[in-house]
Amino acid sequence: MKCQFCHSEDSRVVDSRPTDDGASIRRRRECIACSRRFTTYEKVETVQLLVIKKDQTREMFDADKIRAGIVHACHKRPVTAGQIDELVSQIEQVCYNTMQREVPTSKIGEMVMEALRKLDEVAYIRFASVYRQFTDIPTFMQELSRLMTENKLQDKA
Repeated sequence: MKCQFCHSEDSRVVDSRPTDDGASIRRRRECIACSRRFTTYEKVETVQLLVIKKDQTREMFDADKIRAGIVHACHKRPVTAGQIDELVSQIEQVCYNTMQREVPTSKIGEMVMEALRKLDEVAYIRFASVYRQFTDIPTFMQELSRLMTENKLQDKA
C-alpha cells in the first residue's frame, strides 16, 4: 500500500478490525520509510449485476426495488421488517452467487414468489397478482386453486 505522505510502497499493518457495518475491514498502517501512520479500508469487490427486464432493456440490480415490492405485498400482514430484510438478502445473495453478470426479472420474481409463499400466503397472492398480471377472476382463482392443492399435498407429507 502506497504511503500517502512519502509515497513509499512499503508499509506494515499495525491494527485490523471490521467496520461497524461489517462490510469492510479497517486497517491501520505504518510506513516503513517515514514512520507515519494512515488508515486504509479493504472491501470485497462485487460484480456489477444487471437485470434484464421484460422488454429486454437492462438496468443495475437494485435490492430496494425488490424490498419495495415485498413491503407492498406484506402490507398489514404479520410479517416483520426483519423477515423482509432477510428475504431480500437471500434473494440478493442468490443473484450474486450465480456468478452471472445478468439476471432476468422473471427469475427474481419467481424467487420472490417462492419465498413469499413460504412466509405468508396472502402476501404471496398479492405479489403474484401484480407480478403475473392477473387480468380476470378465473386466472386469479386458478392460482388460488394451485396454492390450495400444494398445501394439501404438503399437509399429507
